[in-house]
This record gives sequence, C-alpha cells and structure tokens, in this order.
Amino acid sequence: MSSTTATLLFVGLLVAALAAVHVPLGDYMYRVYSAEKHSRSERFIYRLIGADPGAEQTWAAYARSVLAFSMVSVLALFGLQLVQGKLPLHLAEPATPMTPALAWNTAVSFVTNTNWQAYSGESAQGHLVQMAGLAVQNFVSAAVGMAVAVALVRGFARHRTGELGNFWVDLTRGTLRILLPISVLAAIVLLAGGVIQNFHLNDQVVTTLAGTPQTIPGGPVASQEAIKLLGTNGGGFYNANSAHPFENPTAWTNWVEIFLILMIGFSLPRTFGRMVGSRKQGYAIAAVVSILAAASLAVMMLVQLQHHGTVPTAVGSAAEGVEQRFGVGESAVFADATTLTSTGAVDSTHDSYTSLGGLVTMFNMQLGEIAPGGTGSGLYGILILAVITVFVAGLMVGRTPEYLGKKITPREMKLAASYFLVTPLIVLVGTASAIALQGERAGMANTGPHGLSEVLYAFTSAANNNGSAFAGLSANTVWYNTALGLAMLFGRFLPMILVLALAGCLARQGATPESSGTLPTHRPQFVGLVVGVTVILVALTFLPALALGPLAEGIH
Repeated sequence: MSSTTATLLFVGLLVAALAAVHVPLGDYMYRVYSAEKHSRSERFIYRLIGADPGAEQTWAAYARSVLAFSMVSVLALFGLQLVQGKLPLHLAEPATPMTPALAWNTAVSFVTNTNWQAYSGESAQGHLVQMAGLAVQNFVSAAVGMAVAVALVRGFARHRTGELGNFWVDLTRGTLRILLPISVLAAIVLLAGGVIQNFHLNDQVVTTLAGTPQTIPGGPVASQEAIKLLGTNGGGFYNANSAHPFENPTAWTNWVEIFLILMIGFSLPRTFGRMVGSRKQGYAIAAVVSILAAASLAVMMLVQLQHHGTVPTAVGSAAEGVEQRFGVGESAVFADATTLTSTGAVDSTHDSYTSLGGLVTMFNMQLGEIAPGGTGSGLYGILILAVITVFVAGLMVGRTPEYLGKKITPREMKLAASYFLVTPLIVLVGTASAIALQGERAGMANTGPHGLSEVLYAFTSAANNNGSAFAGLSANTVWYNTALGLAMLFGRFLPMILVLALAGCLARQGATPESSGTLPTHRPQFVGLVVGVTVILVALTFLPALALGPLAEGIH
C-alpha cells in the first residue's frame, strides 16, 4: 500500500468515526447542559464552593464568575510551580529553573487553554505539578470554554430574560459528566497502546539505535495525555509532545489522538441545534466547520506530500522533522487538526514544514480556530461569524438581519465585530513589537521571512490560545514570557466577555417571527456564505503579514 493510499484510508476512518459520534455525543452534551437534576457529587461541590445551583446569572454575573475562577486558578498554579522544589515527586535537579516569569507564563498558558510551554516538561516540572496543577487545568479550562459556548446558545434559545444559566453548574457538569468519563476511557485505550503511566522520575532506561543506554523520566503520562487532547489543551508531558514514544507510541495511537482532538468540536454543533430547537441549524454549522476543515486538510496534504513543483524546496525536505512512525501524511493530518482546533499538540516539527505548509498551520489559527476549534471556543467563534454573515447578507438585500429569530441590531453587531477584531489586533501588535525590538529579534534562530514567521506564529498561537510553536524562537525570556502571557490572557478573556455580552443582548429579545424577507440560515446558500465571509475577512486581515513571512519564503 502506498503512503498516499494509507493516508487516505487514515483520513477516511477518521471522518467515519467523527460522523458516528456526532449525534450520540452531541445529544448527550445537550442532555448534560439541559438537565434539571444534580448528582450527589455535584451537590457536594456546590456546597464546598458556596454556589447556589438553582440561581441563574445575568451575562455580567456569568462573566464575573469566569474571570474570578480563572484568576484564582492562575494564582494557584503560579504559586504551586514556585514551591514545587519543596514538594514530593519533584525532580532533584530541574534542567530549566522555574523563574517567576516562566511560572507566570505557564500558569496563564494552562488556565487559558493555550498550554504554551517555554520549557521541556520532563526536565522542568515535577510529577505533582504535572498532575495537581497542569492536568487539573486541562480539565477546567476546557470546561470553561464549553460553559461560555452553552451560555451563548442559551442567549439564542431564550426570550425576554436576562439569565443565561449558572457558570458553576455548567463548569461542574462539563468536567464531571463529559470530560472526566471520556478521558478515563481514552487513557485506558492509550495505556493499551503503550503510553506509560507511572510515578518514576529517572529510571526509564531505553536503548538507542546506536546501542547505548539512555535514561528518560517516566511519569503519569496516559492520564494527562487523554485530557490534553480531548480538551484541546496540547501541553505535553515531554518536550517532544506527541512525537515522543511514551506519549504516542504507534500509528494507531496517533489516529486515536487526532480523533480525541476533534470529537467534541465536531459534536457541539449537534448540541447547538438541539438547544435552539432546530437540528437543521446544527447541521448547517457542522457543514461550515466541515467544509473549512476539508479545504484546509486538502491544501496541507498537497503541499506536504507533493512538496516539489510549486513549492521551491529541496527534494525530501517535507520529511524533515517528521516522526517516521507516522510519516509525512499522517503527521500533516495531525498538524492540521491541532491548528484547526486550539490544541497545539504536535507529532512533528511545524518549523520544518514546507513554507506553504507552515502558512496553512498559521492560517488555521488565524481563522479563529473554528473548524471545529477549541472545546467550546470553536462553537461560539463560528456562531459569531454566522452573526456577522447574517448582517452582511442583510446589507446586501436591504433588510433587517435576523438569526434564529433574533434581530441583529447595531448593538449586537458591534459586539460581534469587536470579537472578530480583538485577536488580530493582539497578534499583529505583538508581532510588530517583537520585530521592532533589537533584543527580541535576537531570539529568532533565523533571519528574513522565516524569522518573521517564527514570531508571527508565536503570537498567533498565543492570542488564539493554541500553544503550538514554530520552533527556532528562544521564547524563555522575561520579555517573551510576559508579552505572550498577556497575549494569552487578552486573547482568551476579552472575546469571552464580548460573547457573554452578546448572549445577554440576545436573551433579552423576544422571538421575531419568520417572514418572506428572512434569510434561511439552514440552507446550502447560507453555509457557503459563512464560509466565504470567514475566509475573506481573515485573508484581508492577515494577508500582509503572511506575504512578508511564509509567502515570501515560498517564492524566494
């Protein structure tokens, strides 16, 4: 079987599996967030934190809860890292000291679901910090994204109310009923595939190809690997991330990991359709997501597998930085999935991709990671773009735009437009600042277009809460730790506040009955319009920067 045929089979099985779980998982998540009864463990948590599960919140109260919970999480993880030398299960001599700047960057990174790592996990973090700090945030940061997405959907579904649900209930249910049980099953599958799970610090002795022994730290990897992927987190236990054989041993575990990355994101449109009372609306959003993902994957496979011709690069260079267990094709699928979502995990080095392959990974993130995007954040991102599309369509035909029975007035449009503009502003200002400062330019391993691509990728990854790196950039400095940390914070919470404000505006409206002038938002025409508006807006925003980086490198 040729490598291309094997890759097509790999992708075909992945699509079939995602289609198979779309309805049952989407319906299950709908029941989770719509249920009225609370389990005993949930009631215990509510009493412990002093939350009233029966009290619903306005958008402002919901937003305050999100920010308060996240702030406490940042402070707790920051402190835990600084005192880890006095804790059990800690490395005797960490290769990378956990400075306050690095601890701040890491705490913000994991709380914002970015999981950017300016250090090697196995040589900087002890097992207790990995489990009680990083893995815990992998769960709750993903649950926060899902909670905000559900709040926005309630804004569309409810009428003449200021209430969007209860953040603490949504957070607890998302963690206990969705993320935790699936992660347990996924960890067992990964264990069966060879992913390690132990408390060893430095006694995993392996023999290299040269026949020499090498000591590699062990650790509780499988449990963290499962939620790292399911929650679109991406932070690896090891520096090599999912290219490390202890995290991703075989080709079939590679398939499982990609499936975990995508399964919730591709199922949430079904949850959306059930919550707004129209499965057709859910299928329309799923179609938009699928078209964008399929187009991105097609381009990625073209430029990586057919790396000669239009991509001027040395023969065979597309295999550089690729783990041979997976090959170029399957590595390209992983790279596409991890940047189309907010995962950021890698099983190959994106810095070694062809110039156009690197461009695809950046453009995936610059889309807003909506195909299907991060856990929760992808859904509310594509719904914001649907709102913008409805407004654009209304301008074209001269009618008041409506979406799901809600009028899109100037107030709603300002919130949606602000959401779209926040992240590009952070990316471009951050990149320009780094390039303008001589000391920060010295952190680039390459000069010229590729050096610009390294910096652009870093800020794109941070602001979009992805966390993958283009490599080559020395980011463990006070300036980069601070600047990228701020990019992660603003890129995560400013959009969330705008989403919740929009949800509050929508929930206060009454139902607008359909008329002959209402744009049908469940038909193929609308699906194509959303795809077109999304691509055009993102291209107009980022094309100048991409032209100076990967495009310039590609035609050099």
